[in-house]
Amino acid sequence: MEETMKSHIAIRCAKAAILISSLKSTGNPWLKSTEDDKDEYEERETMMLKRAVEELKKELVRERVKSRKMRLCSVTESLLQITILLSLWSLFLMIFFTFL
Repeated sequence: MEETMKSHIAIRCAKAAILISSLKSTGNPWLKSTEDDKDEYEERETMMLKRAVEELKKELVRERVKSRKMRLCSVTESLLQITILLSLWSLFLMIFFTFL
């Protein structure tokens, strides 16, 4: 399960890297007239990259919280199983010693 999450995270990171590289490599042909237009385009491109990075950070935080919740549930489940096992063992010992 953890390996599946790691692969999903790796895929998302790869997609983000492709998105960032495509945003950097593509030029906008409509904004070639003046320096002000180029600066405005670069500013918009930077804002888009920042938004993409923020979204990826949010997704990473969500994945970490999900992973923590799953770990907590597995620990709780293990403790419950141990408690049930010890209770059954105690019951069998009590039954065994009452018949001796």
